[in-house]
Amino acid sequence: MLARPHRLVRGSDYRTVVRRGRRYGGPRLIVSVLDTGEERPVRFGFIVSKQVGNAVTRNTVRRRLKDACARQLPLRDGIDVVIRALPTAARATFAELLADVDGAVARGAR
Repeated sequence: MLARPHRLVRGSDYRTVVRRGRRYGGPRLIVSVLDTGEERPVRFGFIVSKQVGNAVTRNTVRRRLKDACARQLPLRDGIDVVIRALPTAARATFAELLADVDGAVARGAR
């Protein structure tokens, strides 16, 4: 579980990261990473649309992504990451999602 300081909560923050951040795509996820240069902990945000599945499936994918991101800590300060799940994420195992998140964050934030 991600603690509150490590979560994006405002819509304007999501929009900024998606529009200005570097994008890394894969078969299950699209990851946007923005280095803000601020002195604060890394923050993660998640977008899991109805295309992924019903509410149970979406929440399962979101929980798996949150756990995968919690395993990425600590990262450099001032980084914002938004992860958008694609419909194929619903059929992915936790190990596959973990590998996708690890690869994208390693390319964009380290």
